[in-house]
Amino acid sequence: MYTTLISVTDLQTLLKRQQRCMIFDCSYDLTQPTAGAQQYAAAHIPGAVYAHLDSALSAKHGVPGPHGVVTAHGPDEPASGGRHPLPNRERFATWLSSIGFANDMQAVVYDRNGANYCGRLWWMLKWAGHDAAAVLDGGLQAWQAAGGPVASGDEPAHFQSIFLLSEAKAQLVDTAAVVQRLGRPEQTLIDARATPRFKGEVEPLDPVAGHIPGALNRPFAMNLGPDGKFKPAEQLRAEFSALLGQRDPATVVHHCGSGVSALPNLLAMEIAGLVGSALYAGSWSEWCSDPARPVAQG
Repeated sequence: MYTTLISVTDLQTLLKRQQRCMIFDCSYDLTQPTAGAQQYAAAHIPGAVYAHLDSALSAKHGVPGPHGVVTAHGPDEPASGGRHPLPNRERFATWLSSIGFANDMQAVVYDRNGANYCGRLWWMLKWAGHDAAAVLDGGLQAWQAAGGPVASGDEPAHFQSIFLLSEAKAQLVDTAAVVQRLGRPEQTLIDARATPRFKGEVEPLDPVAGHIPGALNRPFAMNLGPDGKFKPAEQLRAEFSALLGQRDPATVVHHCGSGVSALPNLLAMEIAGLVGSALYAGSWSEWCSDPARPVAQG
């Protein structure tokens, strides 16, 4: 069972042995929401299922409420606000069942965006109680560099399965919890956005520039080496330890703009053996939707 990363070689071995495995292509582009599906259609690992950030990995039926917070009622109520509201666990399980994913399968997720988007699905599977989920180290680029074949067009539909939720293996925190612990030692905020956005020098996506007061900044791309793969565990541990200082890794709450690019940081900490951190899925886009919440710059 692979629970953090899987190499191209190990994935090829799984496929040769015909082990129960489902591969997901999570490629996406924030500026062109249809680009990921087009890239998938042009080239993907054979048999991979496409997981669209907007329709599969975000709540579909939320509507803007007060201060722009996404709300809904009943089975479609999202688990977070923000620009990419997290679907509730039951809705996510329904989607997994609809594509034929089952509890006895190994999930392998990848993208062609430096693990920026596939980390979302990796974390959501953990949140649904499914531990056998791993990110393909290096993404599609590593697969192709190793001579792995690619397919184009659509894949045949899978028979529907019944995916059963179990106890969450990932921690989700909401805005109320972040506010309650703001400035206290039991919470360490790490913001994964690029440093100019964190400082409030630019803000291309949200109506307010800046960051949550007290947050530390680690842009998610820092977790990868020049080859596009995650840095060795020892190096990641040293870098995060330097960032955290005396802070307990278990107090860390990861966030970004909309709860997506925070996940490479969370995954990197898991790889480094710094376990127990949580995700604030609403992230900056939910935080800044209420003008009463404090904002820091610089």
